Amino acid sequence: MLERYLSPDAEAAFLDSVGVGQLELTAIDHGDLRRMAELVRQYADFPLGTVDASVVAVSERLGLTEVATVDRRHFTAVRPKHAKSFTLLP
Repeated sequence: MLERYLSPDAEAAFLDSVGVGQLELTAIDHGDLRRMAELVRQYADFPLGTVDASVVAVSERLGLTEVATVDRRHFTAVRPKHAKSFTLLP
């Protein structure tokens, strides 16, 4: 069963903020895809999905430690390569 973490209004507001340039999109590269596959395998019993793995991989590549998410369960469990843990926002 798919769990819903955001209301449709909150999700739409997030998309609007990307659409007007308040947030910047970053492309996923081949190295990110390899790291994502590694993460999905490493956390297979969790399970860690593609979207969350992409956030981890891109954050590692860019050296980011702050992640805006409502998915505290996954992001408190995953250990990034470049930091002890992520700082979760909000």
